Amino acid sequence: MLGVQVAELLVESPPGVDEALDLVTGFDDALEGGFGRLGEQRAAALAAFAAAMGATPLGPALAEAAEKVAAGSTAGEHLSALAGGRAALLGSVHDAELGRLDTALGRTRDSWQEPTPTTEAEADRATNLLAGCRSWLHELAITGWRGVDHDLVSAADQTLEALLAEPTLRRLAVLLDGLVAELRASCPVATMERLPVRRWADLWTRAMLLAQPADDRSGGGETVSGRLLILGVEVHEHGTAVQMQVHGVLEPAGGGDARLVRTSVAAAKVDTIVGPAVWRLLNDHPVLLKALAEHRSLEVTDVPLLGSGDLVWHDDQADAGDPADPFATARIRLAGALAPAVPPLDRHPVRICEPVLVEGYTTDGGTFDLDGDTLAVDTGRLPACGPLTPELVAASTACIGLIRWDAGRWTLQPLAVQATVKRTAVEAHNGDWAQGVTDPKAVKAEARTGDAVAVLRERAGRLLRK
Repeated sequence: MLGVQVAELLVESPPGVDEALDLVTGFDDALEGGFGRLGEQRAAALAAFAAAMGATPLGPALAEAAEKVAAGSTAGEHLSALAGGRAALLGSVHDAELGRLDTALGRTRDSWQEPTPTTEAEADRATNLLAGCRSWLHELAITGWRGVDHDLVSAADQTLEALLAEPTLRRLAVLLDGLVAELRASCPVATMERLPVRRWADLWTRAMLLAQPADDRSGGGETVSGRLLILGVEVHEHGTAVQMQVHGVLEPAGGGDARLVRTSVAAAKVDTIVGPAVWRLLNDHPVLLKALAEHRSLEVTDVPLLGSGDLVWHDDQADAGDPADPFATARIRLAGALAPAVPPLDRHPVRICEPVLVEGYTTDGGTFDLDGDTLAVDTGRLPACGPLTPELVAASTACIGLIRWDAGRWTLQPLAVQATVKRTAVEAHNGDWAQGVTDPKAVKAEARTGDAVAVLRERAGRLLRK
């Protein structure tokens, strides 16, 4: 990725993006106060939001919804329309920015394929659960964030328990579980000085859309075989869970275009398991961990690939192959790889997350300077379970990372760097410690703290034996 390509991204946003985000801000402000008690200013913001979408297929439904809400008469279909309109408006921002990124990188993107319709039996099974979920979300929107209390949050518990027990609704269940947990921890919300208004509105919108009766939203899929060349791994870690999302290039068996793909593995955890110890929670995936730690390719056989570009990982359907340098992969295969289509519900600007190679830059604190154009580097996303540090990033000359768009600017999340430290060329990747720590200082530090995973497993074994 050259400086001139970055320059194309760092200029002003495409026409209409700022105006669209202002409309979303007005919508979110109305949701904060609650649709059940809109004042004149918030009613006007909702009307402006609907008017801006007037020329779209959602226009008539949004105009009716805004009018009814302002009049104090809100039905479920009105809230569904408003959620759809908000998602569509943010989707347009997503498409504008992602299109600009693809143009700058010269990247070709696959087209979205509609999924196979769900069977009637599958749809009937989820109908009541989805209705219960929409009912709670309806009450949440009428009340507004400032009116949320423990009683309103607790009202979701029964529905949430049923959702978690239904595998076909797991995505909605996990999202709703996270929203409920955040609201419960914030109760009473009225006493909070600042609210994560945009985040909660995003979660409410996505939950409303996932709670609509609909077909499979993953875009169906196909079975693929071939060689997976790893670019890097990002770590999503929370107090109770950890997920490793691997980004790579798939070379299909039998030929065909190389494709950008990602695959994820996850595990439950407790908040005392941190740092390199989190890798031990993923020991059920030894082939993947070996490939990450040793920088090897992977030979995959008959692995499901969703329309979103996600490989559904099965460790027993993969074999570690020959050594494969991620930087060589990025320099040779990344530019020509076909990028996956974006599922309709994932069209949100904060979900833009594309692997890139950046080199030929100088560093200045938390930025990369490429021929006078500055790209912010998000070192706050560096995981504690790998050797990559802000100091190495600052000393780097080449970086494989994920370019993101958030809060009106582009940032780079490093996955791997090549750097010069004390006149010695070094490399560091997030996945280098997947099979154990290799840095002597980190080994000593881990020895002092002990193996939290082994201790917890031993204690759990004692409880089970009793």
